[in-house]
Amino acid sequence: MDFQLPTEDDPRRSVVREWIKANPKPSGSTLAKAGYVAPHWPAPWGLAADPIHQLIIDDELNRAAVRRPTNPIGIGWAGPTLLYAGTQEQKDRYLDRLLSGEDFWCQLFSEPGSGSDLASLGTRALRDGDEFIVNGQKIWTSGAQHAKYGILIARTDPDLPKHKGISYFVCPMDAPGIEIRPITEMTGGHTFNEVFFTDVRIPAENLIGDLNDGWRLAKVTLGNERVSLSTGGVLWGSGPTALEMLDAVRANGPVTDVHMRQRLASIYIEHMVLDLIRLRTLSAKLRGEQPGPEASIRKIMADEHGQHVMAVARDLLGASGMLTSSEGREGFVPGTDTKGLGPGRPPDDLGHPGWYDGYMFSQALTIGGGTGDVQRNIVAERVLGLPHDIDVQIGLTWAETQRAGSR
Repeated sequence: MDFQLPTEDDPRRSVVREWIKANPKPSGSTLAKAGYVAPHWPAPWGLAADPIHQLIIDDELNRAAVRRPTNPIGIGWAGPTLLYAGTQEQKDRYLDRLLSGEDFWCQLFSEPGSGSDLASLGTRALRDGDEFIVNGQKIWTSGAQHAKYGILIARTDPDLPKHKGISYFVCPMDAPGIEIRPITEMTGGHTFNEVFFTDVRIPAENLIGDLNDGWRLAKVTLGNERVSLSTGGVLWGSGPTALEMLDAVRANGPVTDVHMRQRLASIYIEHMVLDLIRLRTLSAKLRGEQPGPEASIRKIMADEHGQHVMAVARDLLGASGMLTSSEGREGFVPGTDTKGLGPGRPPDDLGHPGWYDGYMFSQALTIGGGTGDVQRNIVAERVLGLPHDIDVQIGLTWAETQRAGSR
């Protein structure tokens, strides 16, 4: 495992520094055209950068306080899936504005009855000439109220097994028949939404990949993760890091409480372990190997780490940590802000706005994106080799499972 970042005199650093000097405050479009938004993507959208080159670019952009465009689902999930399975016309149509942040994206996967068992989803898409007519409901859709497009999976053949009759679409979020209802969180804002589809017409040209092959593409979407050592915040990449919080604690003077000192040491250790896991994954990637068990356990650790950091911050702030203002705040979209935790809150003694919001939101970390319990089942079955749960629906079509469930 290589623990060292490339040296200061690495010539690739000079290239990035010269570009930043010429573009000190680049727009999202300028960053995208330079290939710096997703440098690991192929040209013309990226630089086909290997993991080390990515580290250099990330490090230099961070030093110069250059922020990439805000579009976590678009850049992190939708874009890689379009690269993998989209037509050239689809790539040309969507990727430039996706990378620049001009077109914000959301994900339309989970349903009220299809969370952990996502493949049982019931939203239907029926072919009608050059269009598909979509009816159904999605839930927990982050940022749907801001999105221009959504990546949608819907059932196109109920008479196939549940994993086989699903298709993958790009859905315009302003299409007639789409209704977005906010889910108000205990932060007072709303990140998540319910999305209802009533006879929504989506052009057939918006189908990604082959008909009824959407589950395979959904796994590409869910399994995609950038190989990068950039340090993101503890709330799904948003908010401060543990190290930033520890720096703020030091700036406010020594902590004398023995129990609190132990908690601060613990979150430092967790942060370092997570960094080492990223390094191990990167080292495997550089050797041409697939990530091992460390990739399977990272989400469990990272989500619980975020909760630990926010709980410590809450206790350090005491009663002042309960002060908040929801006036004019809709909540933040995960991944949209690496510093603040919502625009309605003045900075506090730890140097970041919204620790209250951050603590309240952190309770969602072990639920969203696959619950901690589901992740532990995955580790048990796929890493430790423990017996799988018995699936009584093997061999049944989706329609048959619905009839069986109604009895």
